[in-house]
Amino acid sequence: MEMSLPNHCSLRTPSSPHHRRSRSRRARLRTRRSAPAPAAAAAAAEEEEEEAVEIRVCVNRTCARQGSRGVLAALAGLAPAGVAVAACGCLGRCGAGPNLAVLPRGALVGHCGTPARAAQLLADLCGPRFDPRANLEALALRKKGEDELERGSPAEAETLLSQAIDLNPSGGLHFMYRSRSAARLAIGNIAGALADATEASKIAPDYPQAYLSQGDAFLAMEEWDAAEKAYSTALHLDPLLRRSKSFKARVAKLQEKLTTVSASS
Repeated sequence: MEMSLPNHCSLRTPSSPHHRRSRSRRARLRTRRSAPAPAAAAAAAEEEEEEAVEIRVCVNRTCARQGSRGVLAALAGLAPAGVAVAACGCLGRCGAGPNLAVLPRGALVGHCGTPARAAQLLADLCGPRFDPRANLEALALRKKGEDELERGSPAEAETLLSQAIDLNPSGGLHFMYRSRSAARLAIGNIAGALADATEASKIAPDYPQAYLSQGDAFLAMEEWDAAEKAYSTALHLDPLLRRSKSFKARVAKLQEKLTTVSASS
C-alpha cells in the first residue's frame, strides 16, 4: 500500500553508512516479525469468507403497515444456510420501508416490501448459487402444500411439497421436509415420515420441529424410547415448547402408551 507524506513532513536520512545498514537490518527484522504466517493468513481469509450473515427486519408499526411481517416470513422461508433472519425494532428511515439491516456489513435496505424483492436481496448477498425464481416457486408450492395439509388433504399436500423439494431450493428445505413428514404420517407412510423428519434434522440440526416430527413417527412405530429421546431433543432446543398445548398433548400420549406397556408387562 502506498502512503504519501504530508507536505510539512520530512524524512531524515542518516549520513553514516553504519546507520543505514543498522536501519536496514531493523526494517527487515520488523518485516519478518509482523508478516503473518501463510497458514494463519489463509485461515483468517477463510473465516472471513464464511462469516455468517444476518438479516434483521423491522416489524415496528410503520414498517409493519408496509408489509414487513410478510417479508420476514418470506426471508425466513427463502434464506439458505449461513443466512439468519430475525425481527427487530425500528431502524430509522420510517416511511421508506419496510426496512432491513444486513449484518455484519451494517447496510440498510429500504422499500423491501414483497417476496420478490426479498429474494432479490438474497441473490445479491449469496451470488449465483441463489436462483430467485426457482426459490420463489418452491416457496409458493410449500405454502400451497401446507395449506392443503391444514385443510385435511395430506395426499395433495405431499404432492405439492414433493414438487417443492424437487426444485432443490437454496433455502427452506428443512421446512419442506418437515411439512412433508407430517403429510406422510397422516396418510400412513410412517417410514417416509421418519425419513423426511430425519432429513430435516440433518439440514437444520437446531430446528426443534424436525425432532418433534421424528418423535411423532417413532410414536406411530411404537418406538417409545426413541420417541421420548426425540421430544427431549426438541425441548432442549426450544424450552418454550413446554408451554405448548400440542407438545403437552404429545408427551401425555407418550406417557399413556408407556403406562399401558408397563401395566401389560
